[in-house]
Amino acid sequence: MKKSKIIGTGMYVPPYKLTNQDLEKMVDTSNEWIISRTGIEERRICKDEETTDIAFNAAVMAIKNAGIKAEEIDMIIMATITSENLTPSGACEVQKKLGAINATAFDINAACSGFIYGLTIADSFICSGGAKNVLVVGAEVLSKIVDWKDRNTCVLFGDGAGAALLTQSESEGIMGYVTKSNGDKGEYLKCASRQLNEDNSILNNKFVTMNGKEVFKFATKAMVDSVEEVLKKSNTKIEDIKYIIPHQANKRIIEFAASKLNLPLEKFYINLNLYGNTSSASIPIALSEVVEKAMVKKGDKIILVGFGGGLTYGCILIEW
Repeated sequence: MKKSKIIGTGMYVPPYKLTNQDLEKMVDTSNEWIISRTGIEERRICKDEETTDIAFNAAVMAIKNAGIKAEEIDMIIMATITSENLTPSGACEVQKKLGAINATAFDINAACSGFIYGLTIADSFICSGGAKNVLVVGAEVLSKIVDWKDRNTCVLFGDGAGAALLTQSESEGIMGYVTKSNGDKGEYLKCASRQLNEDNSILNNKFVTMNGKEVFKFATKAMVDSVEEVLKKSNTKIEDIKYIIPHQANKRIIEFAASKLNLPLEKFYINLNLYGNTSSASIPIALSEVVEKAMVKKGDKIILVGFGGGLTYGCILIEW
């Protein structure tokens, strides 16, 4: 049976930095409060770029690092909740920008778990023989759906994009994965596309709302349970894992999960201090940095784990 492996990664974040000190001038908050509660120091915000623009930039880097041509891509999967259009899909727009004329392109919506879901879909197509080269992109311009007057949410989110190019492999790549959803708790993290007024006219309501306490409880359990399950399914010991690359939502969530898994925090790659929560882009951005810094070598085992709106979560074990 065919296997899949990642042969190229890429990332892009917009140049404009919004610091905690900047937010102090916008809402009733403080740098000390944000850092103590989240670990975030700054985030990147798009000024003149759309979701597909930054997705394209990350994709170009991944394709270059993979050493293939855009025409060789069979499929583009874009994970996003902030595409600028309902249709055409963001993936189709990226296909056009890349000139990936032979690719099937479509979007998926699993919020912050989106990149994990995208990798599992890519793996399924590759392992079944339905595709050879698959580009998976996670991209978000969350600044479009954040209420900058809501101090509970606006301090958390940033914009960015990350990508990975997967191909067929005879050796190990993706060793196993777990994906799950809990729709019963979807109201805890929500962004409505439309809402009706009392006279049945449409009221646009595009702001993210979140029950932080409930999301924290869900996220910590989801991280621990999915990591333990993927290790069990793959007959792998946690001691064999080089790094865990988690969704970059909140440092306290990662610290709690590390404690429950009896792992030192150093095992977890963390960059949320620089970018904040970039939803579906956070894991591929972190993965790209890990690769660029040469922190993993052939044969190393790493885990990607994410959770997000839906509620959704997922975990993937990879042998590099």
